[in-house]
Amino acid sequence: MFNATFSSGFNHTNSSTNLRTSGGRLLWYLYPECASAPYCFAFYYGAKVFNLFLGTPCNILVIWQIATKKTNSSTSDIFFFNLALIDAFFCLMTPIDLLNRMVYDNKFIWYIQRLAYGLKDLSPFFLVCICLDRYMAVVHPVLYSGYRDKNARVVVCVVVWVLMLPYSITKSILGILSVTDIFSGVILFAFAVMVFCNISVVWVLRRSVAGKEVMHPVKKKAFKMVMKNLAIIVVNYLPPVAIMPFLSYFTVVDYLCFISISVFGIMDLSCSIEPLLYITKMEKVDAICCRQSISENPPEANG
Repeated sequence: MFNATFSSGFNHTNSSTNLRTSGGRLLWYLYPECASAPYCFAFYYGAKVFNLFLGTPCNILVIWQIATKKTNSSTSDIFFFNLALIDAFFCLMTPIDLLNRMVYDNKFIWYIQRLAYGLKDLSPFFLVCICLDRYMAVVHPVLYSGYRDKNARVVVCVVVWVLMLPYSITKSILGILSVTDIFSGVILFAFAVMVFCNISVVWVLRRSVAGKEVMHPVKKKAFKMVMKNLAIIVVNYLPPVAIMPFLSYFTVVDYLCFISISVFGIMDLSCSIEPLLYITKMEKVDAICCRQSISENPPEANG
């Protein structure tokens, strides 16, 4: 019912035309009903500009680091690489997005914008892969040791892209409402799996040092990294999960002008937070020390 009201009551093309024909200029909002309170839109586009200047170089650095890494490569790096590609593309779309909304209102550019949004919508799949990879390394190390071949992870990435591209193309051509239910299901699924995996890893790491005075430095580092991951997952993905059961209680104006735009702004900040988390793991350490740590623990136990 909410989607039906949304579809019949709001159309970005009509709203855009109304604003332009009345002599106005489309700036931070697509809907005239939101013109009196554009505060959340200012936050949303502020987050996009923040991602442009911080997230873009950070993601490019992650891509370069993984592509040029020859030793001590983590089995999760291929998932980080694909995630960084999507986030970098999404960040670089910001100036095009702003210009098209404020000046051009070009139909072809709208298709590209929605394609970028579609890719970003399903990028949590790669976070799920990272969490599952770490979960297997820490919770099931024996089973994990038999499946460390990177070719298997390449196949997983191909499968994820096969799922992402039809979704993104559908959203690009048919519009946002055509994939709303799929997006809700993906976020719920991804959030549940990521929280389960990270809590399981934390539980195993804590249990492994029960009764000991000092945690092994490598395990301590892994514990801190997993806690950071869990915090990021909760901050970035809990808001949309929390509001989904209550969508029918919101008016369309409240949802469009305040709630959805704020939630998506928070989610988009993951474009900067995720690469920063990876960069914090880049350490200039002696290769011998690295090999010693890896021999003692699975790569993903290092965070």
